[in-house]
Amino acid sequence: MNTVKHKKLNIFMLDVRRLSVLVLAFFAAWLFTIPFEGKILYALLDRYQVSSLPFVLGSIVAHSAGLLLCGFFVKSMRSAKRLMLISIAYCAVASAVFFFPPSNWWYAALFSSSFTAGFCVASWGYFLKSGTPKTQRSKTIAEMLALSYILLLLLVKASIAVSAQVGVALAILPLGIMFLLCLRLPPHGDTQSRQAARSQENHVSIGKPLFFLCLFIVIVAINVGLMYQVQFPAFAHLEQLTSWYWAVPYIAGVMVVRYLPSRVKRAHILYAAIAMTGFSFIGFMLLDRSALSYLFVHTLMFGAVGIFNLFWWTMLGEMLEFHENSARIMGSGLFANVLGILLGELIAGALGSGRDYPSLLALAIVCVTLVMLPPLYARLTGLLRTHEYLTEFSGISRQERNRLISESAMAGKLTARETEIALLLTRGITYRTAASDLHISENTVRFHVKNIYSKYAVRSRAEFINAVMAEKIKPDA
Repeated sequence: MNTVKHKKLNIFMLDVRRLSVLVLAFFAAWLFTIPFEGKILYALLDRYQVSSLPFVLGSIVAHSAGLLLCGFFVKSMRSAKRLMLISIAYCAVASAVFFFPPSNWWYAALFSSSFTAGFCVASWGYFLKSGTPKTQRSKTIAEMLALSYILLLLLVKASIAVSAQVGVALAILPLGIMFLLCLRLPPHGDTQSRQAARSQENHVSIGKPLFFLCLFIVIVAINVGLMYQVQFPAFAHLEQLTSWYWAVPYIAGVMVVRYLPSRVKRAHILYAAIAMTGFSFIGFMLLDRSALSYLFVHTLMFGAVGIFNLFWWTMLGEMLEFHENSARIMGSGLFANVLGILLGELIAGALGSGRDYPSLLALAIVCVTLVMLPPLYARLTGLLRTHEYLTEFSGISRQERNRLISESAMAGKLTARETEIALLLTRGITYRTAASDLHISENTVRFHVKNIYSKYAVRSRAEFINAVMAEKIKPDA
């Protein structure tokens, strides 16, 4: 087990997992308010009546280059931490340029800070891997995504209420907080985990699964780019609503999936997200430009984006186990996302300002996504057998579930009472119902569940089900 995650950091009273959540959430809040499709940047450009296209596209290209190249320069936690600190400081200094009227310095500052930000985000993969156990990475990523959008929403609302310059100042503030938090990140990972990564890297090839995942990310992200360039401008007149509502369905999408009952297949949620994307663009073509239409279109679209983002982020998080260079894995996946958004925006620009052709293209991409999902699952399942999105436990019969639990009992993993409770766990039954069925107290059920989780080195019902399905996962000695 990785010992770093248990270490308490006295100054902030945070373990490494929670600290890593805060670090990237604060950085993402700055990233999405200024350089990467930043609403504060758009507000500044509108104020000075400057075309946004060269700024936006240039910053996306620079950011994608930083994400892709980071893994070639960052090869350890020490170098990752050092580069993150340098990146944060530089981004804060570069952001100060936007206090002044537009000039060539704006281009230089925006593009260079976007490039540097790519290094910072990709480097975070080392701390996700070191500070969060494999079975909890979906939790860490969900918290990070939700918190980053909450912070982003607060920054944007504050800037709209006062001025864009105030927004710039507020956007720099998270960088200062992040710098202090980043100082507390450990410079070294656990030696045993690094050796395990080397061993897995020698025996497991992640090239094809990672390629298919990145291809899927690119295709899904094209629709996000189309949304930025087609849907957003169409509702620009609803400033009071559009200034904040976009974050609500995104956060809801992330958190709903994160806390779904273990008996609900995550795979089905992905198909639901694909359908949501399609209905969003159909609604955009057919409906007017009223507030009600905006709520329909963007609730579906941003909810789907939240679901997709949580899916591929968590896939990347588990793939970190199979490669020693975490920045290269994380950077590759995030590069695919940024590349897809860039392609979507370029396509939207080429198709013009109409709404029909981009929307029809988006629907075609939805069909491609549906076709891609089964082969993607086949590739990922061969590598990530226990991931909650890939587990098919809920689809097998009760007899098969009972057989798997009974095998664990016969192998000496579970006592007779633990076996009874484990069978109920796999059926999604609550602790109260289990206590009633077994004629014991609810506290006794919790006690046995705690023992079961301990034996399988898991912390939730979903993780336990995945462990039983994998069969190769051994209980701690």
